[in-house]
Amino acid sequence: MAEPNILLTRIDNRLIHGQVATQWNSTIGSNLILVANDEVSGNTMRQNLMKMAAPTGVQTRFFSLQKTIDVIGKASPQQKIFIVAESPQDVLKLVKGGVPIRKVNIGNMHMSEGKRQVATSVAVDDADVAAFRELQELGVELEIRRVPSTPVEDTGKLFA
Repeated sequence: MAEPNILLTRIDNRLIHGQVATQWNSTIGSNLILVANDEVSGNTMRQNLMKMAAPTGVQTRFFSLQKTIDVIGKASPQQKIFIVAESPQDVLKLVKGGVPIRKVNIGNMHMSEGKRQVATSVAVDDADVAAFRELQELGVELEIRRVPSTPVEDTGKLFA
């Protein structure tokens, strides 16, 4: 069975919003935005808000992490998939579950209690750093970039 056509996986604690819908999606050309998130998969109100932000003609799916792991291999080759997850821990669970993620774009990880700012739009705590380290050890390429028009930031900042 062919691997799913995953164009990009992005960590963004806002999931689908204007940056994701307009800038990222138009740059990579996906026709399916898959939100892999346990809470949102069961919250139709949040799903409906995100569907409003999604570009016209682009399908949206809201799957739990486990459902994503279970069904990603059944994706049609015509599906150009953009996975959006909320945290590095969620992406790590997907990778460990067999989702063939090769590269992760780290977008918005907002500041909150216990986190430290390491890049323009990225704040991490020790659990985030551990997940990023493990993703790297599993061969996943990491990049910090808020939007496609901005330069990639040094991922070494994650581990400083």
